[in-house]
Amino acid sequence: MIQVKCFVCNPFQENTYILYDESGECVVIDPGMYTGNEQDEVVHFIRTQGLEPVLLLNTHCHIDHVLGNKFIFDSYGLLPRFNEGELPVLTSVSAYAAPMGIQYEVSPLPEIYLGESGTITFGNSSLEILFAPGHSPAHVCFYDKEDDFLIGGDVLFYKSIGRTDVIGGNYDQLIQSITQTLFKLPDSCMVYPGHGPATTIGFEKLHNPFLN
Repeated sequence: MIQVKCFVCNPFQENTYILYDESGECVVIDPGMYTGNEQDEVVHFIRTQGLEPVLLLNTHCHIDHVLGNKFIFDSYGLLPRFNEGELPVLTSVSAYAAPMGIQYEVSPLPEIYLGESGTITFGNSSLEILFAPGHSPAHVCFYDKEDDFLIGGDVLFYKSIGRTDVIGGNYDQLIQSITQTLFKLPDSCMVYPGHGPATTIGFEKLHNPFLN
């Protein structure tokens, strides 16, 4: 069974996730750690839980989701993995970070890219890749069918949806990703988003004002 730990990081209040199971292996998803305290909190959790980080994954590559990529690489030797269509989004971060007043340590690049589908395995667990563009051009989500949850990035939020007025955004594409991909998941599926509280697919079908 996969356990999910969330850390709220950086000025954008981004949700950084650590997924781990009984094997002790863990996956870091969308590391947004920006301050020393945020970095220390993540390292402390990994150490005290006796975890071994084996994968670094990005749902997409906007600045708030990659601020900790370099730190995770320096700390654990893990290169990020994301869909190759996000590469222009990542490389653009260096150009806009400073004007936003954000100090950005440049993320390393992947050696292995994620596909638009497929399975990621770690420990005794597996995650299904779901391709869900719209907030960014090659956004992916990670679905744990056995434990019935989704790491959703910035696609679907509690009573809201991802912004499309950002680099690579496309409103029609985002709505299609939600209705044709995410809403095919069970209503009971817990959604852990890139910002804000968790929700469920069923709740958002009924109560999301952007989708009703």
